[in-house]
Amino acid sequence: MNQSNHDPKDEFGGQEPDPANPGGRPQGSGFSGNRVALILLIVLGLLFFSLFLFSGRGTVQRIPYSAFLAQLEGGQIGRIKIFDDLEIQGTITGPGGEVPFKTRIPYYDESLLQELRARGVIFEGGEKSSALYFLLQSLPWILSIGFMWYLFRQMNQGGGKAFAFGRSRAKKYVQNDKKITFQDVAGQKEAKYELEEVVDFLKNPAKFSALGARIPKGVLLVGMPGTGKTLLAKAIAGEAGVNFFHMSGSDFVEMFVGVGASRVRDLFEQGRKNAPCILFIDELDAVGRTRGAGYGGGHDEREQTLNQMLVEMDGFDTKDGVIMIAATNRPDVLDPALLRPGRFDRQVVVDMPDVVEREAILRIHGAKVPLAAGVDFNLIARATPGTSGADLANLVNEAALFAARAGKKLVGPSHFEEARDKLLLGIARKSKLITSKEKRATACHEAGHALLHYCLKNTDPLHKVTVIPHGQALGMAVSLPEKDIYSRSKSWLLDRIKITMGGYVAEEIFYGETTTGTANDILQATNLARKMVREWGMSDNIGFACFGHEDEPIFIGREIVNQKEYSEAMGERLDEEINRILEACLSETRSILLSRRDDLEKLTDALVEKETLDDREVRELLGLPPAAERMTEADSPRT
Repeated sequence: MNQSNHDPKDEFGGQEPDPANPGGRPQGSGFSGNRVALILLIVLGLLFFSLFLFSGRGTVQRIPYSAFLAQLEGGQIGRIKIFDDLEIQGTITGPGGEVPFKTRIPYYDESLLQELRARGVIFEGGEKSSALYFLLQSLPWILSIGFMWYLFRQMNQGGGKAFAFGRSRAKKYVQNDKKITFQDVAGQKEAKYELEEVVDFLKNPAKFSALGARIPKGVLLVGMPGTGKTLLAKAIAGEAGVNFFHMSGSDFVEMFVGVGASRVRDLFEQGRKNAPCILFIDELDAVGRTRGAGYGGGHDEREQTLNQMLVEMDGFDTKDGVIMIAATNRPDVLDPALLRPGRFDRQVVVDMPDVVEREAILRIHGAKVPLAAGVDFNLIARATPGTSGADLANLVNEAALFAARAGKKLVGPSHFEEARDKLLLGIARKSKLITSKEKRATACHEAGHALLHYCLKNTDPLHKVTVIPHGQALGMAVSLPEKDIYSRSKSWLLDRIKITMGGYVAEEIFYGETTTGTANDILQATNLARKMVREWGMSDNIGFACFGHEDEPIFIGREIVNQKEYSEAMGERLDEEINRILEACLSETRSILLSRRDDLEKLTDALVEKETLDDREVRELLGLPPAAERMTEADSPRT
């Protein structure tokens, strides 16, 4: 899919629910355990509150024994109580009234009782070491220790594992009633062929061991996001009927040192206990990036985790029935030690679906919604090139949402058309207020893009041109290839550059100046010309040579050391060649649109009036043959 716009400035069906636990509530007694813990916490809080409330009534001043004797001689001691642990509590009479105090007798004082009698102090004895008093004083602390022990046990036995920092966070999927198999994965014939061997080993390991064959320890699923890597891994477990443990690469790394390595050890130990099983690590690049690429001198927490994973994969044997499967969309950043034989020694490419596979995917997801007559999944598949399985699942869902908003009971072709436009073009902002002058300028810009689709020989057919704002763009001209294309020729790239220049030249012809809306077009054209010269060897003056990769991932410490791969003189030649290509394309684009100025103006007027035109309407407006005749006529009017 290609877009020219006027800018004012992983899985096919998602994650399947656990059939054994459809409600999503943690299994076991987690809910009742949490309720008991809450009740205990409330009781404990009330006990502490009562203890502090009653113990805090009045301020009791602790004074030295010598101060007590001085107050006694001064006649300021009123009534006291002497406890069996040699503590004295009483009141001191002062100017502000009676103040409570307490003190402790540091030695056996035989003259204390005589002095008290002589001063007329009322005294009595007391006991503090009774079992009831000790129990009341210790009860809150006993309950606190018991509550912490109960909470620790609950968290380690339940699903949370709040205190088990070093325990693996792998989720176990148990497929009882509904299990995922290869039939639930549309297309991907080559990938499924490679993975069927793993399924066969899990079902019948003796067949391989009898011949001395060794099944791969690890399988790495490589593909773009949304192509169904996780779904394929679950399908392997469903086909083999074994346990499936799922964990993300980011789950290994925490702020605590050593936690990641501990979790790796626990994951492999968990796999051995539940063998035969599949251990699946999603987004492996989060923990498996090349070592020595950071500031930490190759000894940060992530690299310790990776080192432990390498050791564990060397240590466990496939005879245990444990298969490691990982998924990533960045295999270029993985550490080479992960990819050597004996670890992830088999890479399975999960590619973007072709038109046949897209139709199969649409039928799988379309079976889940009520469809009206006339829905053609083959047509939709041909109109959505370059989309992943997740995109197609989202398209079916969006179509159902459009039908629900319209109050329909069936999802019809118009709803799929709206969903496709939303997926390809973005959300239409029909409420955006645009002046008539700016609307016409946008129509002129988009007409320049659209007209060039019919004037150039190596272009994809125009799908739709619109001046209704979508996303950040005020207008858009979208072209779709007639079939899946996996490589592009130099002629197509040059024509594509000319199409991106169409809006710029159209504004220049009609208004004598351009606007900021051409910024995105200029960026696209410049990037294509730069790659043609520097990466794809499509320049006659530069020839067969590559001068750096613009999209190469940046590794801190690596890019700083690397120098330019070419001299300053060669850099000037590259810039001159890029500018030469752009100037030549701009000159030809200007010549074409000047010769077709009447058609350009006619197309602009139609866009101002109707706002959106498809390929059929544009052809009728310009007097061109229908699209069906385009394939049979070698020389259709294009110039």
